[in-house]
Amino acid sequence: MDGSAFPEVGQRDLVVAKLQERYPGLRPVCFYSPYEAAAWALIGQRIRIVQAAGIKNRMAEDLGPSVEIHGVRQHAFPGPQKLGTLEAFPGLTARKVEYLRRLGREAAEQKLEAAYLRSLPVQEAFALLEELPGIGPFSSGLILLRGAGSPDVLPTSEPRLGRAVAMAYDLEAPPTREALQHLAQNWRPYRTWVGLHLRVMLEEQTAEISQQAKT
Repeated sequence: MDGSAFPEVGQRDLVVAKLQERYPGLRPVCFYSPYEAAAWALIGQRIRIVQAAGIKNRMAEDLGPSVEIHGVRQHAFPGPQKLGTLEAFPGLTARKVEYLRRLGREAAEQKLEAAYLRSLPVQEAFALLEELPGIGPFSSGLILLRGAGSPDVLPTSEPRLGRAVAMAYDLEAPPTREALQHLAQNWRPYRTWVGLHLRVMLEEQTAEISQQAKT
C-alpha cells in the first residue's frame, strides 16, 4: 500500500495530524522478510537490544552469504537452509538454537511468505505465526508488521503503544485494549503507521530504548 491516503487520517484525527507534521515522511522500516523478523524476535528474547544486535551481526558474518559492494564486504543473515541445520552459536541458549532451527525449516518450506501472511485475516495470521516455537503475541505482531509489512495492524500486545496513546491523547492512564481498538478506527487503513508515529514520539520523550541500549 502506498501512502497517498495517509494525510486523510490526520484530517479525521487531530493528534495524528500533529504527529504527521512532527515526523514528515516517517514510515515503518521493515525487515527483509518475515523470516528475518522472526529470527530477530527469537534472538532478542530476554536480552538487551544491543546484545541481540551483536549476536545477529556475528551470525551474518560467520554463517551468512556475503557480497562485495564498492570494495566493501557485506554480510547477509543466514538463509533458512543454513539456520535449519544450526547446532549452536555463541550467545544463544540451547532453547533459542532449537527455536531458530525450527524457524529455518518452516521458512524453507515457504510457510512465512510476506504476501501470504498479508492476505490472511489478522487474527489468523497471528495464530499461524504463534504456532512457531518461541513466538508469542508480541513477536507475532513484530513479524506481521515489520516482516510482512502489513500497514493496517494494531499491535495491542505492544505495551509501549498504550503509554504512547495516553501521552499523545492526554489520558490519565493507558487505554484498555477495547478502548484502543475503538480509538484506532480513525487510523484505518494505516494503523501500523500511526502506531509507529506514536512509539517514536514516546521514545523521543522518554529515551527509554536508547537508555536501555547504553546499560
